Amino acid sequence: MGDSMKIAVLLLAAMVLAGAQEVLTNDSIVKMVKSGLGEGVVVSMVQTQPGKYSLTADDLVKLKQAGVSDKVLAAMIAKGSSGAAPARSAASGPAPAAEPDIPRDLDVGVYYKKDSKWVPLLPEIVDWKTGGVLKHVGSIGIVKGDVNGHLQGTHSHNTAKTPVEVLIRAPEGVEYTEYQLIHLRENKGNREFRTVTGGVFHESSGAMRDVLSFDAKPVGKRLWKVVLPSLEAGEYGFLPPGAFGSANSASIGKMYTFTLLE
Repeated sequence: MGDSMKIAVLLLAAMVLAGAQEVLTNDSIVKMVKSGLGEGVVVSMVQTQPGKYSLTADDLVKLKQAGVSDKVLAAMIAKGSSGAAPARSAASGPAPAAEPDIPRDLDVGVYYKKDSKWVPLLPEIVDWKTGGVLKHVGSIGIVKGDVNGHLQGTHSHNTAKTPVEVLIRAPEGVEYTEYQLIHLRENKGNREFRTVTGGVFHESSGAMRDVLSFDAKPVGKRLWKVVLPSLEAGEYGFLPPGAFGSANSASIGKMYTFTLLE
């Protein structure tokens, strides 16, 4: 069989797989990869077919472990950020009318419901220290790898009770999946955590220990609602995308933190 015939067969197989499921998902991407379809074919399917992907930090790690390449992951993230998926657009239309208490003129940031009102989740300064866990630095100074974050004091200025209701107003071109929900740990009178930045997903001891999964639903343009019903009492924070962008051994960023009471 000639090369052109092989490509035609692969494209036909991809079309069959895509046609079996109207909207591509994480599972269908893994299915295509495990079936032996080439990276270029899978990337093309992601770029041309409607998709509804779950792209939290945990989901991306699972996809990587399933054999999905960095190029395919990048295509999935780009497709998710473009807002081109019909399923997401359809969901974002009627949602605002269903929750009239949600304000529509919020600035970019994170908000939470306190005493039946939506109030800003005040951010705190994060002191980043890459130390010995830094993996490598990208060409534009974005740290890619494991980083340790430190916050002053043992408690956030914001307090909340279960279930925690949160609104995320993202900047233009940013999805809620680019935010990380972090469980903060007390250490010597301060709070700390470890996470990964810069789009590097690899197995690293403890690198993802403090990152928690969460889901959200669209309730407006670049506005998502998050409900956290089952967290234990403790310290938490939402880490926005781009919070770490320095190639130095130490830098600062911000995190939207809260203390979850008993």
